[in-house]
Amino acid sequence: MSTPQLFRIAVCLFACLVFATAGARAEAPDTIDVSTGLRSFFERYDADRGSLNRFYNIPLSANDHRRRLAFYQQQHRTLEKTDFDRLSRDGRVDYLLIRSEINLTQEKIVREAKLDAEVLPLLPFWKPIVDQLESHRRLEPVDGKTVAARLEEIEKHIVAAHAELEGSLDAAKKRWDKGTANRAARRIRDLSGSLSRWFRFYDGYNPIFTWWVKRPVERVREALDKYATLITDRLVNRVVEKPKDPDRLVGNPIGAEALTLALRREMIPYTPAELVKIAEREFAWCDREMEKASRALGFGDDWRKAQNHVKTLHVKPGEQAKLIKSLALEAERFLEQRNLLTIPPLCKETWRIQMMPASRQRVNPYFTGGEVISVSFPTDEMAHQDKLMSMRGNNIHFARATVHHELIPGHHLQDFMTARYRPYRRRFSTPFWKEGWAVYWEMQLWDLKFPSSPEDRIGLLFWRKHRCARIIFSLGYHLGTMSAEEAVDFLVRRVGHERRNATAEVRRSIQGGYSPLYQAAYMLGALQFRALHRSLVGGGKMTDRQFHDAVLKQNSIPIEMLRAALDKDVKLTRDYVVGWKFAKEGASR
Repeated sequence: MSTPQLFRIAVCLFACLVFATAGARAEAPDTIDVSTGLRSFFERYDADRGSLNRFYNIPLSANDHRRRLAFYQQQHRTLEKTDFDRLSRDGRVDYLLIRSEINLTQEKIVREAKLDAEVLPLLPFWKPIVDQLESHRRLEPVDGKTVAARLEEIEKHIVAAHAELEGSLDAAKKRWDKGTANRAARRIRDLSGSLSRWFRFYDGYNPIFTWWVKRPVERVREALDKYATLITDRLVNRVVEKPKDPDRLVGNPIGAEALTLALRREMIPYTPAELVKIAEREFAWCDREMEKASRALGFGDDWRKAQNHVKTLHVKPGEQAKLIKSLALEAERFLEQRNLLTIPPLCKETWRIQMMPASRQRVNPYFTGGEVISVSFPTDEMAHQDKLMSMRGNNIHFARATVHHELIPGHHLQDFMTARYRPYRRRFSTPFWKEGWAVYWEMQLWDLKFPSSPEDRIGLLFWRKHRCARIIFSLGYHLGTMSAEEAVDFLVRRVGHERRNATAEVRRSIQGGYSPLYQAAYMLGALQFRALHRSLVGGGKMTDRQFHDAVLKQNSIPIEMLRAALDKDVKLTRDYVVGWKFAKEGASR
């Protein structure tokens, strides 16, 4: 099949999705009883959405795209019938939250279908695979011999596509940008995984089918995996020959359009360029404070020498857990003595520690937290230099700035409260609330003189500089203006990371396990909380304790909506438009 023919098929698929959704089966119209709020709508919506997503999950299936889009269109129609004016303030916040999600999900489905259509010329073998998967979902009878022959033809098409690409790599690099090529590779791997699950359904259950199909499906999957690897190596990573370094940094830059959509989902009314300027402003504050601490230690304005000195102040091997416990209890006492928030006794009682294995420290060189704080520190299997860098990166004063981030008042307290208050809102979980709250407390504790010594201030400033750097390198990476290797160098040079730890941080950021805005959310979310605190507490509307307790009981939602829930001066209407410019009010200075 020629490339023009494939392109026409792609365009037709996309047109079918956009214009033919009215013909898809949709739920009967429903209404919402506003006297009970929106919780019943949330519960039914979640259940229905889960059923739909588990059933319609075939990659590149236009039918699946169309069916899911029809579902969200129906949900939107149901929501629009709500009598908004009869809702409580909490109900209005819920309405705006779920409406935003439904609308953005519709846009995402249309966009995904369009992007899928764009990669089809690289996947000339896609249709018979999708047809086979859809036939299985309809539970149509199968004949092993027929299927084996069909798989053999599919394998030939994959091998031919592989050979064609390999023979025209220079032209392919000009035609396919890295983002499109990366999506093609991921879709190929999705098809391979779906074929594996399809075959497992029959394997052993239908011996004759297995006898015919086992080897043909293995060959198809092998061919798919080789082809995906070729695209990843040559079109995405642009390596000249097969890479030999298993530790190379490989990620998935999403581009400006997807980044803009992600910012809309988080209700952040700034462009990526504006967010970078905010980070640079915060960086400048950190630099000035770091020089003050450096001078206090006798190192003049050479903050790197002062920071290197602090890195040597670590405990001996085997003593890190003891340190973590003492720092956690110190933070709890500090908060309670100043009546800053309510800490439930059971929350204080039930957190625990585990030590992080060396393999996980490749992507998490520092602590992670929640009910369990997972602690990075050298293990006996690490190379000598890696042990030294881990000890330097997890020194006493760096740890003092982050233990409370992971436990109380940070992630452990957050998780404890969100499981108990408005738990139905956890579906809106956002790193701007999750990580922003924890960094906000780093800022608050700085203002309250918790880091009393120059060494402690350097420890806390290391992390605050790191949050600034995360905005710059993560947005730069996704926009294509900074490579992963450049991001590592930036963290070493500008923040003072050990190179091993900087590499792990970048790997963690780009490998796909986090949302594209996750790293930027730490500092930006903190500035949102800071601005809201200054408005409500500084404005005399709440005490510190009232504010902090109220935040935790609203659950994890975009902070613009948290502001709408807590500040009665914010008018909530059905046509409410996001637009809170928080950065100036939330600044460090």
